[in-house]
Amino acid sequence: MTTVEDRPASPPAEAPRRRPNPLLALLRNSWRQLTSMRTALILLFLLAVAAIPGSVLPQRGVNPENVDRYFVEHPDLAPQLDRIGAFEVFGSVWFSAIYLLLFTSLVGCILPRMRDHVRALRARPPAAPKRMDRLPQHTVLEAPGAADPQAIAAVLRRRRWRVQVRGNEVSAEKGYLKETGNLLFHTSLVAVLIGVALGSWYGWHGNRLLVADEAFCNTRQQYAEAKLGPRVDSADLPPFCLTLDNFDARFLPSGQPESYRATVTVDRPDGSDRRTADFSVNSPLRLGSANVYLLGHGYAPILKYTDRYGRSQTSTVPFLTSGDANLTSEGVAAFPDANVDPATGRRDANQQVAFEGLYLPTAPDTAPFVSSRFPEERNPAVVLAAYRGNLGLDAGIPGSVYQLDRRQVTNGKLKQVGDRKLAPGETWTLDDGSKLEFLGTKRYVTLSVRHDPGEELMLGACVVLLVGLMGSLFGRRRRVWFRVTPPDSGSPTGGSSLVSAGGLPRTEHPGFAEEFASLVAAVRDDGRPDRRAREGVE
Repeated sequence: MTTVEDRPASPPAEAPRRRPNPLLALLRNSWRQLTSMRTALILLFLLAVAAIPGSVLPQRGVNPENVDRYFVEHPDLAPQLDRIGAFEVFGSVWFSAIYLLLFTSLVGCILPRMRDHVRALRARPPAAPKRMDRLPQHTVLEAPGAADPQAIAAVLRRRRWRVQVRGNEVSAEKGYLKETGNLLFHTSLVAVLIGVALGSWYGWHGNRLLVADEAFCNTRQQYAEAKLGPRVDSADLPPFCLTLDNFDARFLPSGQPESYRATVTVDRPDGSDRRTADFSVNSPLRLGSANVYLLGHGYAPILKYTDRYGRSQTSTVPFLTSGDANLTSEGVAAFPDANVDPATGRRDANQQVAFEGLYLPTAPDTAPFVSSRFPEERNPAVVLAAYRGNLGLDAGIPGSVYQLDRRQVTNGKLKQVGDRKLAPGETWTLDDGSKLEFLGTKRYVTLSVRHDPGEELMLGACVVLLVGLMGSLFGRRRRVWFRVTPPDSGSPTGGSSLVSAGGLPRTEHPGFAEEFASLVAAVRDDGRPDRRAREGVE
């Protein structure tokens, strides 16, 4: 009969296994995928691909005139591209999403690698393997007398190896510059992304076309196009005003530009601290935290229109360059307040006048007058078409001041009433008795005023990035070991020591065999008696 005490004890019940939280598991796996080097490379490639439209298509922050011209040349495609931010690539949501993901991925990659690299730098070189004959590089050399591991270590240290002596063994390693370069390279990428973020959040820019003898002040309302970062308010813009005094453009006989230089008067809105400054394309004007860049230039014809009631209006109209090297320009001069009846003082919206056409700095002697022959004003002329009717300006629909509303021409509300080529000083009399006189031209410049607080950080990061890239490309990890076998009286070599040497490249290193042979030769030569005696005498 089995008693209770004789019964075998039942095994303890296993604790129920906790089921992993699916949400935490998903987050953990997502983080591992995001911080993997493969994901970082993919995001870096996507960032490079995403930057292609910013290089191919005109950008509003750099050249708004080319953006407007692109809308004219591609009326169907341009609005579609504008919806996805193709004309403001580097400030678009999708571009920002890519570099923020890349920033997170790089940080997640760099921190563990940096921790491991610091540990590797502080660690001692590993001990020699038992079978050095299995290493890619191996040799045994005979040392006369008792070989000294400290002497071998001294040879290695002179060649900038990290050395550790363990009894009769010498361990040495070299080439940590490769991993240091890798970390510098990736850390610099993070710094570049931080610089981009600083410029996006705290930077601002504005573009303005400025005609000679005109002035503008640094307020958001006076820019043709302006963009402020989310952390910037209009009151944060530095106060200054610019007046274009002169613009000097010089060209080679072939028509290629030689130099551009603008002279401006800089003062504060209250008139204090007035001074004159010059700047050019590659030498911007620096006004405190703002830089003024010279983007383009052109001509602004001065047109005087006298309506049929004898009332005159003079307009200085910038004509935008059409893209050719000889500054053939196109534009429109609108006179919406023309033909006001002096008896009633009312303006007839169907008697508005506009002139559209080309300005040629050097017009050809014979027709067709469609392009300039040289960028300087050697034979200036305007080729204009006159339009009369409703310009469509009272409809409240936004439009460009550099071109007519073609819808008004199509629906017959605006009709062409003539065309003519005018030289400076010539007058054109229209069919209703009104007159247009071409008085001459003024120069204008296109300015970009910018503030980017991250540009210095990006410059320094790019320099460090190149240094890190050089270290990553040319650094080679390798290790060598030396083991000294004491002399054995019964051995065939008598009283000579044997030194076993082995080498292992941690990465592909085509020149490691020659380096290892040179290192072994240096150790062998250092152990010769005549060399030691000579060093002792010296």
